[in-house]
Amino acid sequence: MADGNEKALTMMAGTTLTVGDLFRASAVIRKSSVAIEYQGRQVSYGQLLDRVNRATSMLVDQGLRRGDRVALLSRNRPEYLEVELAAANLGVITACLNWRLSQKELAYCIDLVSPKLLIIEEELAGDFELSPAGDPRIVKIGPQYEDMLQAQDGHAPRIAAESEDGLVILYTSGTTGLPKGAVISHRAMITRALVFGSELSISHRDAFVAWAPLFHMASTDQSLATLLRGGTVIVVDGFQVEPLLSALERHRIGWFVLIPGMIEAFIAGFKAQNPTIKGVGLCGAMADLVPPHVIAEVTNLLRAPYVNSFGSTETGLPPATRSLIPLGEIPTSLAKQQSAFCDIKLVDSGDNEVPIGAPGELAIRSPTLFSGYWKADETNARDFRGGWFHMGDVFRRNDDGSLDFVDRAKYMIKSGGENVYPAEIERVLMSDAGITEAAVVRVPDAKWGEVPVAFVSRRDTTVTEASLLALCRRDLAGYKCPRQFRFIDFSEFPRSTSGKVQRHELEARLAGERQRTNS
Repeated sequence: MADGNEKALTMMAGTTLTVGDLFRASAVIRKSSVAIEYQGRQVSYGQLLDRVNRATSMLVDQGLRRGDRVALLSRNRPEYLEVELAAANLGVITACLNWRLSQKELAYCIDLVSPKLLIIEEELAGDFELSPAGDPRIVKIGPQYEDMLQAQDGHAPRIAAESEDGLVILYTSGTTGLPKGAVISHRAMITRALVFGSELSISHRDAFVAWAPLFHMASTDQSLATLLRGGTVIVVDGFQVEPLLSALERHRIGWFVLIPGMIEAFIAGFKAQNPTIKGVGLCGAMADLVPPHVIAEVTNLLRAPYVNSFGSTETGLPPATRSLIPLGEIPTSLAKQQSAFCDIKLVDSGDNEVPIGAPGELAIRSPTLFSGYWKADETNARDFRGGWFHMGDVFRRNDDGSLDFVDRAKYMIKSGGENVYPAEIERVLMSDAGITEAAVVRVPDAKWGEVPVAFVSRRDTTVTEASLLALCRRDLAGYKCPRQFRFIDFSEFPRSTSGKVQRHELEARLAGERQRTNS
């Protein structure tokens, strides 16, 4: 009897679902529904399933097996999702390459994962060269890719993947050193898909506009989640106002993603065309990095609340993407609500939990969590210590349970023995409606060790250094006030692919100026 129970439990443990299983089930029951729209062309679920089956067989013909990697270098297009889904069937991991990187950076990302196959968009292949160490076979998206798909018979291949197998590798935009490859499993991606519905009420009737790069979690997570639910993914190659407005006119969008650095341009385009939109459930992302008056304006235009999000490539929507900013509200607080399906704690440098109101690094456990960084044992041991993933982000827990984001721990400025968090200063600066962007960085100081310096873009010259200093002195302790304000154009702020200002580049700019002055 005991042997029978053990066998039954083993069988149950082996019935875990994968992305390939769920996409196939979704496609079979919705075969006539539109799965993908791209440049005026519609692809039904039945058509997409056929192409995914053919792509799966093509990968097998190329010698790929469970655990292998396929590197994908492409702009946003339907083939991107085909490759991810085909690889998912086999338990092959898709390494999603950032085509904006330099040749040296790309070579590093490819060599890191040792792919057997590189699938590259034909237009990107002309200037691309593999490093001497890289030796994968190459397939070009275009006529070659299409011929290889049509050579297959389209039968449904056996799904070889298991739930803890890697699905995709998404490269984090490291602020120092080279990118790390975060491995997202089938289990994590499926749970992330469920969390979109549970936390943000996104349904199978809602469409998603994949305009952010598909090598980024903002589009890959939501696109795959949408296809598993049975919705429509409108694929757009980057931020383009016309296609975005067209999608808003033709579809109900569950979550219309907007990221820092492009919202004001979108607002201008929206006002110029004044479209009649079909409906938006939610909009925005990363409210901490957007001027409050801009949040109020865009929510009024889209008639949708703003998502006060805090997640990451490594965690998905958790740990704190549950609260919404109401229509037209200029937020004075960006306190966040902890997401469901995760357990978090705030800890000090010794990993002891901090009391309510004290800043501490956020550590998380969740089924949405990634599996670790590829070939980074030392980093994984440090970041997953004690069975928790330590994010490197500092929060304060309030009495009501809400969470205030303080800053990335590595950005903290140590000034005269006091901890100064740049994000706190940036929020004060962006409360001025004349400010379009602000970034605070550290510079060495002979007396205080480090002091903050603010880079600011403004709408007009009525915003002055004196007015900003007065604003900071009103809302901040004296030691937190920037020692200098640098006015630069909005376009001069260096940004990551997710729209975040890259502070390390601004710090390097100041360091270069000091070096030239002292030489």
